[in-house]
This record gives sequence, C-alpha cells and structure tokens, in this order.
Amino acid sequence: MDEIKRIDRVQDYNEYIGVDTLHPLVSVIKFNEIPAVISYKMYLGIYAVFLKNIKCGNMTYGCQPYDYEDGTLVFVSPGQVYGIDSKGVSVKPSGYALVFHPDLIKGTSLGKNIKEYSFFSYETNEALHLSKKERKTIVDCLEKIAEEIEQNIDKHSKTLIVSNIELFLNYCMRFYDRQFITRSNENKDILMRFENLLDDYFKSGKAEQMGLPSVSWCAEQLFLSPNYFGDLIKKVTGNTALDYIQCKLIDEAKERIFDHSKTINDIAAGLGFKYQQHFTRLFKQKVGVTPNDYRTMN
Repeated sequence: MDEIKRIDRVQDYNEYIGVDTLHPLVSVIKFNEIPAVISYKMYLGIYAVFLKNIKCGNMTYGCQPYDYEDGTLVFVSPGQVYGIDSKGVSVKPSGYALVFHPDLIKGTSLGKNIKEYSFFSYETNEALHLSKKERKTIVDCLEKIAEEIEQNIDKHSKTLIVSNIELFLNYCMRFYDRQFITRSNENKDILMRFENLLDDYFKSGKAEQMGLPSVSWCAEQLFLSPNYFGDLIKKVTGNTALDYIQCKLIDEAKERIFDHSKTINDIAAGLGFKYQQHFTRLFKQKVGVTPNDYRTMN
C-alpha cells in the first residue's frame, strides 16, 4: 500500500482495473466483471464514485482508515488519494464505479455547478449509506450512463452522458439529505459537541489567544470534513455553521457587555477580534445596535 499509482485519465483507471475504454472521458465499471483485488492506492486526477455491494477490506482515503460497509457510495474528486487494503486477502468485488474526467463536464451546467455537490469533499467515513430502494435508483442511473457510453459516439453523446451523470448526482444529493435527517441521534450529539466546543473556546480564553473560531477548525475538532460538517449543521439547524458560530459569539458578547469594568475594546479582544470596529460592525449587524448602545439600553 506504500506505492501510489497515479491515475490522470479514464484510460489509466480502466487499464489498471482491466477493462476496455469505450469513451476517453467517462467509464462505468461493473466490478463483477473484473478479477479479484488485494490492495491498491492511487492518486486520482479524475472524478470517481464507488458503489460496492460487499465488504471489501479496510479502505483508506488520505490518511484516514474507513471500515467499508455494504451498499455505500464514496465520492472522490481530482487531487485526492484513494485506496483499498484487504489485508493480503484476495477479494472478488461487487458493485460499480463511475469515473469521469473534468474535461467531460467543461462548458456544461454540471461543470458550472460541480462544486455544489459538496460530498465530493467529504471524508470516506462520511460516505452515503443507501437503502435497498435508493440503491436500485442509483444502479438504474449507472446502468443508463453505461448504456449511453456503449453507443457509438455522436453529436448527442456528451449531452446525454453528462445529463445522466447530473441526474445521478442529484439523486445522491437527495439521499444525503435523507441521511442527515434519519441520523438524528448522531446529529444531535454532534450539535451538542459543537455547542460545548464553542462554550469552552470562549470561556477558556482560547479566542483571545487564537482569534475567532473558524468553521474548518470546529470541523477538525469534531473529526469531520468542513463540507460535511457545514452541510450537517445547515440541515439540523437551518443556519450555516458560520451563522451558528457568530450567534454564539454575540450571546457571549452580550453577557460580557454587562461587565462595566471592561471596555468594548477589551470585550472585542477577548472574543478574538483583532480590531474593535470589526466586532462593532458584526454586533450591529446581528443585534441592530452598537455594543455601546446595547450597554446603555441595558
């Protein structure tokens, strides 16, 4: 697993797996048609989505291990490292892979909106877990893409292939939304830990030392990717993670404003602001009055 294979083209992936290349920019691989695998690790310069129907060893993504479950979808974007470690045991995989080059979607609506599919930047342990009904929908989409790839390339090919990939990704977005909702207990636990994290950050003096807490920093402390964390908080609370942090900060500011022994500048510095005017601007934006006016009113 130490050697990393570089995969920059769809053809590179097809050759590595052992299947024919029917289209230079996109491929759907049916894993039951390829030989058994043991271990591999690759740097991907292409987009890839993996659906596997059986347990296939411990997967790594970056440096993080993930114990693969049945029927999950994992999304990998260009520039990421992906691999499988089957602990030396030969495994016959089952499922699908969809791989496509960024050039396929350039100049299309999908190309313009690909960043909206934030799950391409999730960690592998944030994979999409499918119900049987959802899995059937996903497989139908993949089969449709494969069917179009197998046609002779004509002037309609790119439009139809990209449209079907976009439909596939939109279903994935819907199923992720469902996953955020159905995992309510886990989500509540994360929200509680987020709340406690912010309480500790402001009460312990970390804000004064380290500055304002960022969404990325909070996600890292909660062992989540920034995109997954941001999407989860948005689904659970209706607000962005940044809004949540700022509301917490304003609540803390309101408490400190009642301490007349501290100047507004002291309060701003204690909350992690480098400049008092930035604190004043945010406070007025959220509360409707300046910190000084709020202190006077109360």
